Amino acid sequence: MSTPQQPVPPQPSSHTPDDARQVIRISPLALIACIFLLICVSFPVLGWPLAFGWMLLIPFLVGAWVLRVRTTVTPDGLELRHTFSSTSISWDQIRGFRFPKRGWARADLVDGTEVSLPTVTFGRLPQLSAASGGRVTDPYAAAREAERRKALEAREARNATASDTESTDQESDTD
Repeated sequence: MSTPQQPVPPQPSSHTPDDARQVIRISPLALIACIFLLICVSFPVLGWPLAFGWMLLIPFLVGAWVLRVRTTVTPDGLELRHTFSSTSISWDQIRGFRFPKRGWARADLVDGTEVSLPTVTFGRLPQLSAASGGRVTDPYAAAREAERRKALEAREARNATASDTESTDQESDTD
């Protein structure tokens, strides 16, 4: 089950192209908030245009930020696009990842520095793991495997109970 804080990537289908690149970005639905912000800002602007006219820039700047900021995961590494800069990091340069309580994930680099991964949160870890080709482990995979095993064991226990009941019924019929 997915929540707004932990989005789940869509399941691939037979006609989904196998693209090794995964783009992790802010949902384009955030542009609706920019439109709402534009409506809200228009009231002071219409009331006193000379003093508040500059506020019309805010929704457009926020929209540009929503469209620009992203992390692209490739087999070669990470491509990070921040507000005013872009960075490419190869997998050899990454020592590990850190997920702070608030904010975006951080990559610890081999040289001791730390780089912010735009829009990557702990909830996006399965998507990051799938695109990294196994370089990043998926903590949810172990839980899914345990749940699958538990369901399989429960099904086997039901089948065993049903077969025991049938054999008991057959023995009582022969008496």
